[in-house]
Amino acid sequence: MPQKDYVKTARPKPKAKPRASAARRSNSRAASKANRPWLLMLVTAILLSGFAGFLWYLKQQPSATANTPPEVSKSTPAVDELPVKPVAEPYQYIKELENKEVQVEVDTTEREQQGPFQMQCGSFRQADQAEAMRAQIAFAGYASAVRRTEGSNGVWYRVVLGPYNSKRQATADRNRLQQQNINGCRIWNWT
Repeated sequence: MPQKDYVKTARPKPKAKPRASAARRSNSRAASKANRPWLLMLVTAILLSGFAGFLWYLKQQPSATANTPPEVSKSTPAVDELPVKPVAEPYQYIKELENKEVQVEVDTTEREQQGPFQMQCGSFRQADQAEAMRAQIAFAGYASAVRRTEGSNGVWYRVVLGPYNSKRQATADRNRLQQQNINGCRIWNWT
């Protein structure tokens, strides 16, 4: 049995491209593009004439906002009559208030001075994280401290600022720290 070469038979034979048909296709595209300018001019003329007709139609309509004076019958003259002035003034409070004295008693109580405040800007499990937060606060221009606290859930390192005499001072410093992208600071009573 003769052996058949499957590699050569499996390959498709290259087809020759007809060059004349490609030239005809490009010519037909050019011809269709050449036909389009008269169509474009026709559509433009129709649109412009339609717009002009619409404007003429609007001009022929009666104007709803025209300032035409209302028709007045000339047989009856318009008389502007004023009401009769009252004899006595019905409001007497003006004269009554001139002779009255106002007694005002204001109860002022002293506000209790709340204790000193502290601001906590972070609570971390590792001391180096707390020191990094303390360094950020130092670059912002504030002095802070790292406090080690032990609780039922382990050891925490807290970054605190203060003491502040008023909550307003602590809030002002917190707002300045927020402008420096140091967020999450909380204000607590000093304990």
